[in-house]
Amino acid sequence: MTRAARSIRPSGPVPYDDANEAMHALAEARLAGDDPLDTLILLEHPPVYTAGRRWKPDHLVRTEDQIRGAGADLRFIDRGGSFTFHGPGQLVGYVVRDLGPRPDAMRFVRDLEEVVIRACADTGLSLHRSDVQTGVWSGRRKVCAIGVRLMRMRVSLHGFALNCTTNLSWFDAIVPCGLPDEGVTSLSELAGRQVSVEEMAPLVARRFEEVFDLRLSTEETAWPSSKASIAAASSA
Repeated sequence: MTRAARSIRPSGPVPYDDANEAMHALAEARLAGDDPLDTLILLEHPPVYTAGRRWKPDHLVRTEDQIRGAGADLRFIDRGGSFTFHGPGQLVGYVVRDLGPRPDAMRFVRDLEEVVIRACADTGLSLHRSDVQTGVWSGRRKVCAIGVRLMRMRVSLHGFALNCTTNLSWFDAIVPCGLPDEGVTSLSELAGRQVSVEEMAPLVARRFEEVFDLRLSTEETAWPSSKASIAAASSA
């Protein structure tokens, strides 16, 4: 049976700290039973590097001062994986989903990969998953990074980052995902044309509905200004 869920699509770039705070508030409300809906958040960030729990010092190529001097922030966060970059031209998807009392985390990750693979196929691109690494790939170059966490081993946090028109030189400051022998690419580079965030967002949302058997109601909104406001919205 298809269930209802919400999609939040902010109208402009969202600072990482604001999105992270709101995502956690939604997950806490979902876990407590105060919010009956799963949520897909689709947005862009100003330039920011995030380091998951498996980061190592040698995964950071440039110093924190150099990163900030280039106009990016650096955050150490609670998802899995190592370093990645978020910024303009990249579609970031945060998924707050109740996986139930017997969650299958790997199945959830593979389903997120399937969402992105199908959405990219809608643009004419044939991409694949890896038997060893997470994410979506073209050969040995990663197009979409995936990193998640389960709150109390039940409700998901974080999600995926799909390079659309991303300036790939940003990745020179890190070892992306801690994989020194692999590269990164973008949909625009692969397609030989501009494949924008605006083009991909509705394709991803539609394939998300399909893969997870959900019906999304979309909220086109400015980002909530506080954790309290997003928590109030989720219980309304």
